[in-house]
Amino acid sequence: MDFDISYTDKEIRPCGGMVLMRRMLGKICFKKVVEANRDLPVPGSNRGYKAITAIESFLVSIWCGANRFPHTEVTRHDPSLGGISGWERIPGHDAFKRFFSKFSQALNLREGDYFYGRVFSQLQFDNFVLDCDSSVMTR
Repeated sequence: MDFDISYTDKEIRPCGGMVLMRRMLGKICFKKVVEANRDLPVPGSNRGYKAITAIESFLVSIWCGANRFPHTEVTRHDPSLGGISGWERIPGHDAFKRFFSKFSQALNLREGDYFYGRVFSQLQFDNFVLDCDSSVMTR
């Protein structure tokens, strides 16, 4: 990727590096992968969030440092994150709790297989060698 580095008088936000994350998600067609999955929970009302918005905004919150549901409120109120990602509204921590509470153990297993399968199907290991030191085996 080519970047122009220069001085600017524009406002600089602490999560400005999320543009790179947005590009990465675009390159791996993350939105298409999520939208192609028909097992994800759907909103129960007209004010609910689409699965892609809930998942992407949750990932962004984690990448910005959230490690508890209430911490997602920090990224929710950052207008630059919504602009970078194209979200009209960003879910709050209660919306994430409602979304993830719709997952059962069986759904978690299916979704894990689906997403890991999509990721690993794109990887190509031509000449991958696993070399293990024998000292590891004696522990």
